[in-house]
Amino acid sequence: MKNKSLTIAFLLMMLSEKLSSQDIFFSERHGGVLNLGVGVGGYTGPYDHTLPVFNINYEFGVARNFTLAPFATIYSYSDPYYRETVIPIGVKGTIYLDQLLRAGSNWDFYTAGSIGFSVVSTVWDADYPGDRTYYNDPSPLFLDFHLGTEYHLTRNVGIFLDLSTAVSTIGIALH
Repeated sequence: MKNKSLTIAFLLMMLSEKLSSQDIFFSERHGGVLNLGVGVGGYTGPYDHTLPVFNINYEFGVARNFTLAPFATIYSYSDPYYRETVIPIGVKGTIYLDQLLRAGSNWDFYTAGSIGFSVVSTVWDADYPGDRTYYNDPSPLFLDFHLGTEYHLTRNVGIFLDLSTAVSTIGIALH
C-alpha cells in the first residue's frame, strides 16, 4: 500500500511538472505584476485619430492562468479649436496560454479583455465658430480585446507587447 501511494504521488508530481511551462525561476502562478506601457490607440470626436497613449495596470493572480488587473490609461488630442483628454479606467481580465502553447519559461502569451468607463474632458477654444453639440453625450463604456506576449529579461523584469482593439502598448513589467 505504501509503495502504491508513493508511486501515485511520484506520477502526479511528474505529470504536474510536464504540464507546467514555467521553471523554478518563475512562479507558476501569474500576478503580482506592475505593467507600465506606452503606445498608440484611441479615438476622439467624429474624427478617428491614432494618439500616443500611456497605460498602467497591476495584475492580481486569481487562478493559475488567470489574472485581474485594475488599469488606467490616458491619451489626449488637440487641434486649433479644442483639446480633448480621455482617461479609460476599469479592469482587465487575462488568460495566460503558456501551457497550451508550450511556451518556454522566459515567455508568457495571453489573451485578455478590458471593461470600464472613459472619463472624457473636452475644452473648446472660445473662438470656435462651429457646432459644439456633436460631442455632448459620448458613451462612457470602454471595451478592449487584447493579444499579447511578455519576455522575461530577469526574474523581476520583463518587456511586453500588448496588441488590442483600442489601445496597443509596449512596455515594462515589474514582478
